[in-house]
Amino acid sequence: MDRRSFLLSGGLAAAGVPAAASGRLTKTLRYGFPVAETGFDPAQVNDLYSRTIIANILEALYTYDYLARPVRVKPCTAAAMPEVDDGFRTFTIRLRPRIFFAVDPAFGGVKRELTAADYVYSIKRFFDPRTKSPQFNTFERAGILGLAELRAAATKTGRFDYDREVEGLRALDRYTLRVRLAEPKPRFVHLLADNGLAGAVAREVVDYYGDHIMEHPVGTGPFRLAQWRRSSRLVLERNPDFRTEIFDEQPAAGDTPAEEIAAKLRGRQLPLVDRVEIYIVEEAQPHWLAFLNGEHDLIQNVPQEFVVTAAPNGVIAPGLARRGLRAERQVVSSIAFTYFNMDHPVVGGYAPQQVALRRALSLAWDVEEEIRLLWHGQAMLAQGPIPPRTSGYDPDWVSGMNVFDRAAAKALLDTYGFVDRDGDGWRERPDGSPLTLEIANQPDRRGIEFQQLWKRNMDAIGVRIAFRYGQWPELLREARAGRMMMWQLGNSASSPDGGDFLDLVYGPNKGYGNFSRFDLPALNALHERQSSMADGPQRDALLREEVRLLVAFAPMKVRVHQVAIGMVHPWVTGYMRHPFLRGWWKFIDIDAAAQAAGR
Repeated sequence: MDRRSFLLSGGLAAAGVPAAASGRLTKTLRYGFPVAETGFDPAQVNDLYSRTIIANILEALYTYDYLARPVRVKPCTAAAMPEVDDGFRTFTIRLRPRIFFAVDPAFGGVKRELTAADYVYSIKRFFDPRTKSPQFNTFERAGILGLAELRAAATKTGRFDYDREVEGLRALDRYTLRVRLAEPKPRFVHLLADNGLAGAVAREVVDYYGDHIMEHPVGTGPFRLAQWRRSSRLVLERNPDFRTEIFDEQPAAGDTPAEEIAAKLRGRQLPLVDRVEIYIVEEAQPHWLAFLNGEHDLIQNVPQEFVVTAAPNGVIAPGLARRGLRAERQVVSSIAFTYFNMDHPVVGGYAPQQVALRRALSLAWDVEEEIRLLWHGQAMLAQGPIPPRTSGYDPDWVSGMNVFDRAAAKALLDTYGFVDRDGDGWRERPDGSPLTLEIANQPDRRGIEFQQLWKRNMDAIGVRIAFRYGQWPELLREARAGRMMMWQLGNSASSPDGGDFLDLVYGPNKGYGNFSRFDLPALNALHERQSSMADGPQRDALLREEVRLLVAFAPMKVRVHQVAIGMVHPWVTGYMRHPFLRGWWKFIDIDAAAQAAGR
């Protein structure tokens, strides 16, 4: 899509300018995204940054307490936690009345209340083949009765019947929703606690904007989209129709930083800021300098190349501390991984020689060197796709995924016929054809650093590698279509369920989250078994078996879990990184006068 600007409504005044409504300075939160957004329709996006924006505009039935650790699910638009019956197969949810969507032309001047039918419609959209939802598999895996049949009928007729009732998803009345599942899903409520995925959209809005729905998010949340300059700048403003919501988050006893936030903000009406400005800053240096210069109020991840300057040994640098800046360091519930396209003739396939190739390439990659040079020490060696602070994660378990052994890599390649036949120093495939890897890469500084490391690691075992460049949205489209040989990606947890990360290699998810297109019946069966089990040692054992199969067949190499250092200026109150919550902007307060004086 062409790069265009959209002015969606009259924005509030810029930061530091008096707001007409109250005569006080406008409170504006400003920070940067390192990757461009793709759009704002939850059924059509799959990237963290788009979902973060959506999560502050739309609302799901449930959410997470912002300060509670361990994390705790609580009602959002629901009146209470769900009534659960039939061994985690039936969920009855009652909505709070008098929650309204933001004013929009789609409603024809009528104040539009949120109802149970809106959640029925929103979930059904993921099953509509015309939506081409990259998150379809997430809801499909939930096993909501009747939706698979509804999708199958639409595939035949070309029309999805949104008005047809299905057994598993019904609005029993205006404020009551019932969901029935084919199998027990003890963690189903987590799916309903993700604003960026399960946030309610109104049918009138989708019908009104049609193919342009990605540009027009309309929700019941604390903010609405005011301006959008694609891949450059976004402005959200306070939603004047947002209900009265009071800060009442509950920190754990003894959690001093969280208790201090609660003491300062308890009883305040949300959201605390009037406006949020998001800037797309893909290069690390301008991103860091914008924060240092006071142009951005916070930085969630200090770029790796500036970590030693900003927080040597994980402690904020004295000069920055004297300016009143604050730092927070934590292991993020995320993974960084490289996948191989299992359908690609060079690196794909399940034959022993193809498995040997991928395992050799994995053995040849020095993750410790990557952590030292590219992450500047701000990452942990991963043992698989299950990240810290999620169910199934065991800090003491060693899977063998990140063993570094170039001698073993060369021996595997030699044994299975990947040898240099013409004496040019580069290996060929067993049939004599060239062996050339191609990995997708973004043309920024960090991408170039990864490129250099890839070339050094592959040169060491005599394997050619080439690089394919593109911007994030373009590469994402190619990945979904299965047209890339290899790509490096990151994935962040949106719930406490570590099993969600194994969706990345679950066969039926091919073309959705499963970019490697891995489809192994043994792993699929394990995945289906563990998804119906309650958390505990038995489920953990099955999760580890899935990871062992990943190590054996090597469709992906999960390399690290990121260690993030976030920093805020002294005029910011309320920031604490939550491992799963995306809709956190409403909890941030800004001292606008100090902000104006400090930049």
